[in-house]
Amino acid sequence: MVFSHGKDAGPWGVKITALAGNARSEGYEVESVDYRGTDDPRERVNKLVEFCKELKGDLVLCGSSLGGYVSVAAASLLHARGVFLMAPALTMPGLPPLRERVLDCPTMIVHGWKDEVVPVEQSIEFARRHGCALHLLNSDHRLQDEVRFLKYVFEYFLISLDLPQDVS
Repeated sequence: MVFSHGKDAGPWGVKITALAGNARSEGYEVESVDYRGTDDPRERVNKLVEFCKELKGDLVLCGSSLGGYVSVAAASLLHARGVFLMAPALTMPGLPPLRERVLDCPTMIVHGWKDEVVPVEQSIEFARRHGCALHLLNSDHRLQDEVRFLKYVFEYFLISLDLPQDVS
């Protein structure tokens, strides 16, 4: 499990720390890439791809905001088995366009109706085009007030992937 944080966040913020606990309880090893100081989206994607080259086992990616874009852009390159996205910045101005068939694995998106940074319509359209599960919440971009719900749907997502994990 590899987490990718947003533009102005860090690798172990509130949401990532909370979800990492769920991932560990489901038997995943957990990593979180530190993108601070790397603003270029292409460089972030390259950093994630390089970071994941040495990892073993089934790879699941999780991204928030710009980290969502990075996770989606890298998913097929890394043969990810699943992608979990929180308020993903998928088609914002200045971001290179994603390939048309960018996803080939199960994907779940959680987005807030009151997101003031990334328009919720981006996630709705992306989910429609790519067949992603989508949860829309009465929350803002950070989704901080919905951490409990995020943990719940994240655990459900991991279980639904049905990947063999060592939970001993």
